[in-house]
Amino acid sequence: MTRRHEARRMAGSRASGGTVVLVDDDPAVLEAMRETLVLEGYAVRAHGEPLAALAGLDSRFAGIVISDLRMPEMDGLELMARVHGIDPAIPVILVTGHGDVPRAVEAMRSGAFDFLEKPADPDYLIALAANALRLRALELDNRRLRGERAADREISGVLIGISRAMALLRDEVLAVAAADVDTLIHGETGTGKELVARCLHRFSPRGQGQFVAINCGALPENLIASELFGHEAGAFTGAVKRRIGRFEHASGGTLFLDEIESMPLHLQTQLLRALQERAIERVGSNEPVPIDVKVVAATKVDLREAADAGTFREDLFYRLNMAEIRIPSLRERAEDIPVLFRHFAGEAAAARRRECPAIAPAVMAGLIGERWRGNVRELRNRAERLALGLGSRQPAGGSGTAASLPERLDRFEEAAIREAIEASSGNLSAVARQLGIPRKKLYLRMEKLGIELPERGASE
Repeated sequence: MTRRHEARRMAGSRASGGTVVLVDDDPAVLEAMRETLVLEGYAVRAHGEPLAALAGLDSRFAGIVISDLRMPEMDGLELMARVHGIDPAIPVILVTGHGDVPRAVEAMRSGAFDFLEKPADPDYLIALAANALRLRALELDNRRLRGERAADREISGVLIGISRAMALLRDEVLAVAAADVDTLIHGETGTGKELVARCLHRFSPRGQGQFVAINCGALPENLIASELFGHEAGAFTGAVKRRIGRFEHASGGTLFLDEIESMPLHLQTQLLRALQERAIERVGSNEPVPIDVKVVAATKVDLREAADAGTFREDLFYRLNMAEIRIPSLRERAEDIPVLFRHFAGEAAAARRRECPAIAPAVMAGLIGERWRGNVRELRNRAERLALGLGSRQPAGGSGTAASLPERLDRFEEAAIREAIEASSGNLSAVARQLGIPRKKLYLRMEKLGIELPERGASE
């Protein structure tokens, strides 16, 4: 079978999307190839000299390069080398005269996708372009999937937990981060609202920019405007020089507004205007300053109810609520308590170069059964006390009424089974052996406790 017939057979239907960059110093040849590809529906960028073609390429370029082999300033081989210096996976097709075929074959050994002989047969040109674009699309898809898997692994080490609630939270954070929109985070005290905000920044397109945090409830009312928007020299007593505010400092990155419900109403108006216009005015100035910032706000109250009560602007609530993330309380993910407690205790012990003390099953069962009004922050505090050798019993007046004994036992059993499943990568035979119970009993306990079976094939 000839190369031409093989290319046609493999091409099948034309690949969708992608850009073809054409390079040839002969205007007639360049225009003929451009017209062939445009009529076939491809996006084409045609250049009479190689340097112009290189200017639009980077590792995200969703296309291919088709170049003449012989050109005066830079030949096709040097152009290919430069293209592959940008990204070795960008397909390059070389166009050759009859006498240059051996040189073109050698170029394929050096990384060229294929070559075309002049005059280029239109069908063969279209077939090669389709194959090369399909290859490029697959490469970019694979990179995206690898990046998503890496992000999944990375965020699992930050937002820790084996519960379904935490798995859903991690997925939601990655999705919202990629959308790059203003976001409202709801969560009780101690659930980790700033940690989630930092993940929204870290895994977003703004991840290389600044993450700037401000607690709206910790600043005197007369200083909030200056902190957010900055001020000019002489704007008020003590303002001896211009000061850049948090909005400007965060430009290109993320501004985190914690306890947004504490912001006075008149400042909520200024914040709304800044978000709508993407510009701020420093205190003491009438000149607008453009800003490029994503705002993540956090609250421990229901802002919808606050808006109904008149303590929070309804229009600001809707403006901030482009995306909403609710962080589950520790009570809603009790199976994460052993994992988190061991993690925090290990961290604290390592920081003090101490051996982490063993955690008795009875102690862990007690931890699982508590109410944890302070959520993860309270659990971390208890774990650090254990690492310091100060014990892990709850002091009087602490977390509140404990759960009943049956509730504690169920929570402890669920946590133990989930940990064993995670440790054995879902192999239920290994889980049963580790826990010292028959497989049938393990299945029954999992069904009673609402623990889903692992993917089929991982259970044996």
